[in-house]
Amino acid sequence: MEFTRFKNLPPYPFPRMRALLQGITPKDESAALNMSVGEPQHAAPGFVTGILHRERHSYNRYPPVQGTNEWQTAVAGWLTRRNNLPQGMVSGDHLVPLCGSREGLFSLGLVVINRRKADETPLVLSPNPFYQPYAGAASAAGAETRYVAGSPALNQMPDYGALPEDVLRRAALAFICNPSNPEGALAGREYLKRMIRLARKYDFILVGDECYSEIYDDRPPVGLLDVCHQLAAEDEAGENEGRNTPFRNVVVFNSLSKRSSLAGLRSGFMAGDPAVVAATRAMRSYGGAPLPLPVQAASAAAWNDEGHVVGNRALYRQKFDLAEKYLAGRFSFRRPAGGFCLWLDVGDGEEACRKLWREAGIRGLPGAYLARPQADGHNPGAPYIRLVLVHDAELLEPALEKIAITL
Repeated sequence: MEFTRFKNLPPYPFPRMRALLQGITPKDESAALNMSVGEPQHAAPGFVTGILHRERHSYNRYPPVQGTNEWQTAVAGWLTRRNNLPQGMVSGDHLVPLCGSREGLFSLGLVVINRRKADETPLVLSPNPFYQPYAGAASAAGAETRYVAGSPALNQMPDYGALPEDVLRRAALAFICNPSNPEGALAGREYLKRMIRLARKYDFILVGDECYSEIYDDRPPVGLLDVCHQLAAEDEAGENEGRNTPFRNVVVFNSLSKRSSLAGLRSGFMAGDPAVVAATRAMRSYGGAPLPLPVQAASAAAWNDEGHVVGNRALYRQKFDLAEKYLAGRFSFRRPAGGFCLWLDVGDGEEACRKLWREAGIRGLPGAYLARPQADGHNPGAPYIRLVLVHDAELLEPALEKIAITL
């Protein structure tokens, strides 16, 4: 029997990286450092383990798919504060708890992508480079993916509005990563307005992947729900006719993995259009994995606390300083406006990664492995490498110096 549903998925980047480096032994393997995987290394907030232990008795209970009242209140409160929303605009009807954002981003395609759109195979619009679950969302639902490279005029965000009319009519789902991974760029408010209006005009779901939103340099990224609220106040009734919700056709994803250095807790959420939320909950009642009750309690406490997030952000800014110290003026270095990735133009990403591993014992990820060739055959990630600034400064500074010398 042949299984073909996922045959067109792009190869996952990390097995490709391991194959690329296979057989290469670093000159000093004892000092090797993995800067390819975006796994936060900062200490998790101390109160989380205490809550997990305190609530351990509830592991024998099935958790609600929609989340506990405590979890809903905490997440709605955080979204309200973060996006400058009126009290009550976000309620439990706008929220879905997730075991990390990745499984939600992947499974969203099963919910919102119909078998046909405009009497053709539906399309998923994805930035290029992209986060791999975006492609998974398309394949799982039998859709095709259209990869759209970032536009310099839009701060490297994909210009979906420039796509042909026939492509937009087929679009069922479109992803925006803000801050972008790996470029570390921020989407502007006017750009987000245009993308929301585009989604409503062509009736597709616009997804804001905001998982890096709380790691930024000098200004917080604009939230997609913030822009939805602004549009609701600005637009005439004709723009908002139909389902009367400020979040129509829009959902956002976030998690505690990056914000709170809690990647292993596997705790995130989807928020936005209540029609999408209701359909997602229905699907998850059959095949989802709801967050265990102790995890929901610990997550609620984390969303309610900003102190540890401020401290976390300060540590990343120190590492931005170190990266600038050693790499400014080289490899088209740009200090990340958001997120914790460096996106360096080294000419040939694969060759640079082999050299870094052999000469300096540093694992980086070739940019080509995070992107797909465009229609003209050009892979926009090919000249780049991605390096992540997740390690403590004591480990990171000598590594950055090695990178500057080696390349």
